[in-house]
Amino acid sequence: MAKEKKIVRSEKIEVTIGEAVPGIYPRLMDKYKNDVIPALMKEFKYKNVMAVPKLDKIAINSGVGVATQDAKILEIKIKELEAITGQKVVTTKSKKAISNFKLRENMAIGAKVTLRGKKMYEFLDRLINVAIPQIRDFRGVSNKSFDGFGNYTMGIKEQIIFREIDPDKTNRISGMDITFVTTAKSDNEAKELLKNFGMPFIKQ
Repeated sequence: MAKEKKIVRSEKIEVTIGEAVPGIYPRLMDKYKNDVIPALMKEFKYKNVMAVPKLDKIAINSGVGVATQDAKILEIKIKELEAITGQKVVTTKSKKAISNFKLRENMAIGAKVTLRGKKMYEFLDRLINVAIPQIRDFRGVSNKSFDGFGNYTMGIKEQIIFREIDPDKTNRISGMDITFVTTAKSDNEAKELLKNFGMPFIKQ
């Protein structure tokens, strides 16, 4: 039996998760080669194409503090992250015990996943063009969440902005932190890299 494909649809794009479609998927990988690299070379006067910053990986992390009282909540979070990213998720565990919070050492308290290559670009495309536009009263993502080393982290308050999550079947709203790790040598270069992909930063 052929493996069922999961299709994400929007007015802007149609993407097949986890499978490359020549000339179509991943769209932002082609955009990087054809549009982003030339734009950054012009902006920063790079002499060598190898000096142009690139997106190395996207790390997604979600803490589930209440999992100390109900392990099923963490199980749901893991399934949601796997649906959103199309990749296996690993659990994060506590490093020490805190009796006041009923927290034991090495206890599962969150979930994380790291995306690279095609899945990274496919996720970025859906995030920018499908998920972020679903945020209520959205005015742009923060300009101040760079770490000084060319990496950027943004917080998502509600997982239901992703089309893979059915709000009618979700009884708990939860968020996540998404970190974009780049090879940029400065925050300004990293910002221009993400902006050229379509990241909607707040206009200053």
